[in-house]
Amino acid sequence: MQISPREKTFNYVVLTVFAVIALTPLVQILNSALAGGGRANFSQAWSQGHFAVYMRNSLLVTAAVVALTAVVAVLAGFAFARMDFPGRSVLFYLLLLGLMLPAEVFVIPLYFDLRSWGLTDTYASLILPQTAQSIAFGVFWMRNYFQAFPASVLDAARLDGAADRQLLWRVLVPSSGPALATMGLLVGMWTWNEFLLPLVMISDDSRRTAPLGLAFFQGQHATQQSLLAAAAVIVALPIVALYLLLQRRFITGIVAGSLKG
Repeated sequence: MQISPREKTFNYVVLTVFAVIALTPLVQILNSALAGGGRANFSQAWSQGHFAVYMRNSLLVTAAVVALTAVVAVLAGFAFARMDFPGRSVLFYLLLLGLMLPAEVFVIPLYFDLRSWGLTDTYASLILPQTAQSIAFGVFWMRNYFQAFPASVLDAARLDGAADRQLLWRVLVPSSGPALATMGLLVGMWTWNEFLLPLVMISDDSRRTAPLGLAFFQGQHATQQSLLAAAAVIVALPIVALYLLLQRRFITGIVAGSLKG
C-alpha cells in the first residue's frame, strides 16, 4: 500500500505539530537555565544543591535495579515462554497484577516492614522495592519476546543437543539485544524519576536521589528560576543522553515487540 503525497504531507504536518508541542516546554526550561548567568547557573546549582552526591546515588540505584530486573526477567520470561510446569498460566497472570498495583497502596506498610529490618535510609530500601515493581513488566516483556522467537531455530539447537540453559544464554539472549535495551531504558527511566519511595524511605541527605534532591533544592531556591531550571536540566540530562545513545535499539525493540505481539 502506497501513501499518496497528500497523505504524506498531512502526516508530516501532524508530526511536526506534536513535536513542537512536546519540545516547547523543554526549550523554555533550557532558555531559563541559560538566562542571566548562563553556564554559571549550572555550576552554581551543581555545587549548592549537592547534586554530585544525589546523581551518584541515583546512578547506583538505577544501575542496580536495571541489572536485577534484567536477570530476573530473562530467567522468568524464558520459564513462562518455553518451559511447561504446573500452574504456569496462573502464576504468570498473578505476576501481571504487579502492573496494576500503584506504589501508593503499599508504600506505608513497606516502610514499617523495612524499618523493622533496619533497612530504611539504605540503598536496599530503594533498590529492592523498585526491582520488585519492575519485575512484572520485565517478565511480561521478555516472555513475549521469547515466545515470538522462531521455534525452528530452537528446535535445531535442541537437535544439536542444547539444553534449556544453553538455549537461553547462547541462542535467545544474544539475539535479544533490542528487547533488553528497550526494557532497560524504560526501567531505568522509571527508576531514575521515582520520587515517592525515596521521599518515604530516605531521611539521610547522603542517600537522597536526584529527583528528591531537586525537590529540596526547589524549596530552598523557590524564587531563583534560573537555578531551578538549571537543576532540572542536570537531573533530566542522564536519561535524555541515554535515550539518544540507545534510540535505535529502543525503536527497534518497540517495533519488534508490537509486530510480534
